Amino acid sequence: MASAASNARVVVSKNGPYMVAGNVPLSKQTIGTDPEGGSEKWIEGASVTAGEKYALCRCGHSNKKPFCDGTHTKIGFDGTETASRQPYVEQARVFDGPTLLLTDVESLCAFGRFCDPNGKVWHQVRRTDDPEVRATFLRQVESCPAGRLVAWDKATRKPVEKELPVSIGFVEDPEQQCSGPLWLRGGISVASADGFAYEVRNRVTLCRCGQSRNKPFCDGTHAAIKFRDE
Repeated sequence: MASAASNARVVVSKNGPYMVAGNVPLSKQTIGTDPEGGSEKWIEGASVTAGEKYALCRCGHSNKKPFCDGTHTKIGFDGTETASRQPYVEQARVFDGPTLLLTDVESLCAFGRFCDPNGKVWHQVRRTDDPEVRATFLRQVESCPAGRLVAWDKATRKPVEKELPVSIGFVEDPEQQCSGPLWLRGGISVASADGFAYEVRNRVTLCRCGQSRNKPFCDGTHAAIKFRDE
């Protein structure tokens, strides 16, 4: 669904960290909310010096988060990958609207909750012939960090996606009082521990609490267990 960034790549190591290469920038990304607590915007925090290559914690127990410190070997972390290897569109449910389509792969949900305000995007898509609703709908869908939700132009059958900078964010969610996943942006390739190349996508979230049932991708478990990056 996206062109791979030239050198940016993440390799999932067996029962170990994510090995990042390609001089990918790393920064904190915080979910900003409206007065009612609904997810409204992304707040970019300070960048973290990482280098051309670095290892990010996948087990959730490193004392140097977001970086790996080898704790996975001490705790016997089981990082077995369980995610589907089918392309996104083959997994997606389609919601029809007058000018736009919405596709949804629920298993990729990272619990960012940008889909909920203003009556929920699954209902908004039916009114995308209204310019104001369309703008709100696209803003919310494009804010979904996992790319669970994608808007499509019905005329061209192409996704409506903003170009994102090639970067990785480690998510913080003050509203839920927890730390969220690793947010890969801009078409970073991801390879499994056995060498399988996952589909390259504009927005992807990888589990960093160690408890996702859809590894290597986030499934929102961090919110249930109140995972904290301390």
